[in-house]
Amino acid sequence: MDSKTAIDIIHKRTSIRSFHDRKVSKEQLETIVRAGMAAPTAMNKQPWMFIVIEDKEVLQALGKDIPTSKMVQQAPAAIIVCGDMKKAGEGWLQQYWIQDCSVASQNILLAITDLGLGGVWTSVYPAENRMKIVSEILHLPEHLIPLNIIPVGYPAENKSPMDKWKPENVHWGVFE
Repeated sequence: MDSKTAIDIIHKRTSIRSFHDRKVSKEQLETIVRAGMAAPTAMNKQPWMFIVIEDKEVLQALGKDIPTSKMVQQAPAAIIVCGDMKKAGEGWLQQYWIQDCSVASQNILLAITDLGLGGVWTSVYPAENRMKIVSEILHLPEHLIPLNIIPVGYPAENKSPMDKWKPENVHWGVFE
């Protein structure tokens, strides 16, 4: 039995942009979204909403109209992570939704990797035009702000994770 640790999964994760035409099960998608919801949040606000798309026409529209999201067109599913301003804090605290939804997105990407699937973070926020396109295609109410689109599927490419370790980016103690 292959025993994986969280560290193994973190270092195995890579951005997959090409997918086989094979359906991802509802159970797998629910497991992935549950991982997103397990993320820590400021003041436990959980200011997120996850839109799971399996409809090919919707996936085609999202991939066609957003230049950085072309790979969504061939993915069997996608998860759109949105900030829910009705759940977010008040005043300046509201901006924590970005960090909270980003941590949830990372959990989603790690869960995708753990399940042997592939995915990639495609940015929507803060590009006004992308946010508008996603909101229109998905009929999002005004209080939902799309952060990203994460296509999900069985990888049609074999990529090795990048080693991003750079000791020069670490300072021990105070900055020197």
